[in-house]
This record gives sequence, C-alpha cells and structure tokens, in this order.
Amino acid sequence: MKTILGVALLFATPAALMAQMAAPPTKEFVKKAGASDLFERQEGRLMITSSNPAVKKFAAEMVRDHTKSTADIKAAARAARVAVAPPKLDADQARNLAALRAASGPARDQLYIDQQKAAHRDALALMEAYGRDGAAKPLRMAASKIAPVVKMHIDMLSKM
Repeated sequence: MKTILGVALLFATPAALMAQMAAPPTKEFVKKAGASDLFERQEGRLMITSSNPAVKKFAAEMVRDHTKSTADIKAAARAARVAVAPPKLDADQARNLAALRAASGPARDQLYIDQQKAAHRDALALMEAYGRDGAAKPLRMAASKIAPVVKMHIDMLSKM
C-alpha cells in the first residue's frame, strides 16, 4: 500500500498537489491575493504594447480582471473586518517583472506567457484553498468566485 501511495505521489502533478494546499491564515491570504493581482496588472500594463495580438488581448484582460478581483477581495476583507495593506510584490514577482522589462520582441512575449502560467497556477491554488477552507466567510466566498476566472485565464494561456 505504501508503495502505491509513493508512486501516486511521484506522478502527481504540481498543480494537483498545490490544489490541496491548506488555506493560509486570513491576513496572509489577503496579502498574497493582493500581491498576485498587482503582479498581473503590472505585467499586463507592460505587455499591452506587445506586437502579438493574442498577447496584447490577454494582457488587457489581465488588467481588467485583476483590477476587479482586487476590488472583490478588498470588499470582502472590509465585510470580514480585515485590514488590507497596500499590496507589494514578493521577491520572485519583482524579479520576474524586472526580467520582463528587460526582454524584447517574441522572447518577451514567450517570457510573459511562461510567467503568467506559473503565476496563475499559484493564484488558482491560493483561491481554491481559501475558498474551500478559509476562516473568513466573505473572503471564502470571494475566493470561490475568483477561482473560475483564474481557471479561464489558465485555459487562455494553454492556447497561446
């Protein structure tokens, strides 16, 4: 039995493992959600200038959708009486944004797509975990509402 479980874990996808992550504490969820949205918006604003129409369209949608999800999280946090600090990028997000700013042409478009795939996998795991097990009901409801939008973004990215 242990061997079967070990083999199953060996072949489990990172996304499947992340989907089962525990919900972070409420303040940590709000902080991570804010940083994620900030990263998506900043990269999106940068990539709206892409000459690739698909990348340009996706970037505009990221700015729009992540502006909305930020507003949803802020409203839910207010309803849950949770203070919301201004979002800040984490170190990895800051490095990724700097790398994207330094890149150009088709390589920049591909870097953006790759970074967005990883960022959206992380965001989906966060939203699903908090939506399932989060402590504050208004934020749990907001996370559950945002998760399908993140899944849609992942679908869009898989076609790029």
